[in-house]
Amino acid sequence: MRPIEQSSRAAGRANGLPPRDEFVIRGGYLLTMDESLGDLACGDVHVRDGAIVAVGTALHAPGVPQVDGRDMIVMPGFIDTHWHLWNSSLRALVRGDDPEHGYFPVTLRLGPLFTPEDAYRSLRLGLTEGLASGITTVHDWSHNTRTPEHADAELRALRDMGVRARFSYGWGQERPLDRAMDLDDLARVQREAMNGDELLTLGAAVRTPVDNPRGSVPVGVVKAEYEGIRALDLPITMHARPGVVSVLDRHGLLGPDVQLVHPQGISPDERRALAANGTTVTCSPVIELLYAQATRGEIQFHELEEHCVQQSLSVDSSAASANADFFSCMRALLWSHKQRFGSRVPLPPRRLLELATLDGARDLGIADRVGSITPGKRADIVLVRTTDPNIAPVVDAAHALVYSAQPSNVDTVIVDGRILVRGGQFTALDSEEVVREAAESVRMLAARAGESRSAATH
Repeated sequence: MRPIEQSSRAAGRANGLPPRDEFVIRGGYLLTMDESLGDLACGDVHVRDGAIVAVGTALHAPGVPQVDGRDMIVMPGFIDTHWHLWNSSLRALVRGDDPEHGYFPVTLRLGPLFTPEDAYRSLRLGLTEGLASGITTVHDWSHNTRTPEHADAELRALRDMGVRARFSYGWGQERPLDRAMDLDDLARVQREAMNGDELLTLGAAVRTPVDNPRGSVPVGVVKAEYEGIRALDLPITMHARPGVVSVLDRHGLLGPDVQLVHPQGISPDERRALAANGTTVTCSPVIELLYAQATRGEIQFHELEEHCVQQSLSVDSSAASANADFFSCMRALLWSHKQRFGSRVPLPPRRLLELATLDGARDLGIADRVGSITPGKRADIVLVRTTDPNIAPVVDAAHALVYSAQPSNVDTVIVDGRILVRGGQFTALDSEEVVREAAESVRMLAARAGESRSAATH
């Protein structure tokens, strides 16, 4: 068996993304997240043309190149279900909940100044960090889609990075609250810009009809947006500020095509309404712990779980949280849950991993393609080293991932059969260029806004 060659990776650089090679991952500890397959202490995964063709032990694949999975946990890639990627670079300027330099004032102030190129560079920065954290699918929650060119720039960034993604088209910062989003351009993106790319799907990010820092949108406007989006048969996502579930339920705006963001301040009646309508919820634990006082609530994962509401995990904004560490997302939910319930209501590590993988795929409607290491699904796979000092020695793989692992332990990241990270290094992406361009973008944005923070000028 011969290993994946450096020459293959060099060819990938020349062509942009690496090729979809055929290979076998050999001898890893497989957390398949597939109930029928379970875990394999020394398992193999055969990948061909971007698909998983076989999973087992000592797979027969003569002459097929191999990826050494020994001393690795082999698992499905993390699936983020809500991330404002357009403002990733603004973490240079955001300072917690400072009244002038906090997340909301900075994004509201600088969002209108973003050019399509700024959006492109910021997305690439966030996605670079996300890939290094083992995130293979993102939900690009684009609530600063200012023009058709902005939408196209974000889609170009998603394609250039080789990630799997849903792009949820939104409405620009500080645009009039009494006007509907650009439904015509949403239809144009669906018709022309998606280009049949199987890695990308389309949705719509709708503003919130209750009190929030970005302003309350009239329910009539929301209903008009819903009508236009549903006519295109696209999924809808909205921030779930306290009270919004009741408003949506009263106006018939819940449903299985709706995802709500942040399970906080949701009453028992509202939880029942979510369950009855099949509406899903994504939790951003790091952000929700940081902003719990402002949102007047606790993370209500357990309460929603009791009502069988479909849930998933998300980064939210790496500008607000200052990072895109998906291991921290799992841990933050774990600590929140333990603080509220102690040992009375266990939250096992495997349940957290399910939220981070298969449940994310279910939330985005792509569980038939990804979320588990299952023959027939696409090869979105992450290998995590178990010999690094911060995680070793590993006895229980799920426990180690949730309690100990960090992005620095991520060795290999595969998306749709393309090896994008190997040995902790990007195979084709120039991460130094990504960082340099994002920093230049922030400096120019800060200059246009008259910002004086040293972080934006050095």
